[in-house]
Amino acid sequence: MLKSMTGFGSGRARVGDEEVSVEARSLNHKFCEVKVRLPRELSALEPALVKQVKDRLARGSVEILVRRQAATVSGNVPTVDVALAREYARAFREVAEAMGQSVDVAWSQVANQPGVIRLEEKGVDVESATQATQTALQQALAALETMRNTEGESIHTDLDARMKLIEGWSQEVARLAPRAVSDYQQRLTERVAELARGVAVDPQRLAQEVALFAERTDIAEEVTRLATHLEQFRLLMASPEPVGRRMDFLVQEMHREVNTTGSKSQHAEISARVVSMKAEVERIREQVQNVE
Repeated sequence: MLKSMTGFGSGRARVGDEEVSVEARSLNHKFCEVKVRLPRELSALEPALVKQVKDRLARGSVEILVRRQAATVSGNVPTVDVALAREYARAFREVAEAMGQSVDVAWSQVANQPGVIRLEEKGVDVESATQATQTALQQALAALETMRNTEGESIHTDLDARMKLIEGWSQEVARLAPRAVSDYQQRLTERVAELARGVAVDPQRLAQEVALFAERTDIAEEVTRLATHLEQFRLLMASPEPVGRRMDFLVQEMHREVNTTGSKSQHAEISARVVSMKAEVERIREQVQNVE
């Protein structure tokens, strides 16, 4: 089944005190291009996250947005400067000894000194944050792939309908091709008879002209190749592998055969069907641009 290259998914995970949310968005692209937006404190995770994405997605421009949740990173926590506390205690003892007082320093007295206990932002637990980020990313990618698969089913249905239209018109063109030659023979005979005004016309010469016309306007090869391309296209539509690039190539080949058919044909009914086929091939080309 076909997969689209556009989609969105999100995930959330918590490990210890670290809670992380991840959003994944993807758009069309010839290759798999991954951009990761991370909090500064988690920037070292970028290469591993890029690899996770490329292990699951073959094509698309993918943007990953990672957020550490505010509840786990906001607010300050008390931090003790033990070295400074020791220095304060030593200073108090020196003062007490110099004053001949008892050297009994209360811990609360030391703790109340400037800088001994200060409020600082809680640091990131890198290991927990890494686990939470990877788990949330897998959730986001799973949701993204689900959306891409759903849209791929819609693309498959649309392409199948357009392929049937092209196949039908191609069969009509093949049926009309012999009539185009007979119509030309009739027109040529009538025109020559009108211009000759009673003068005998060489039937062999007329037959040669008709044969040359038939050769110039023979579209059997183009019709056969177009049928082959359509068959190959259907096989790609059923493939579980990423097929977008190969589909794009086949659409170019289909467009070439339809164009050649139109340039060879001088029959109004065939030309009308060629115009319709061109329009459908172009719509298929637009859809294929979104296939993984």
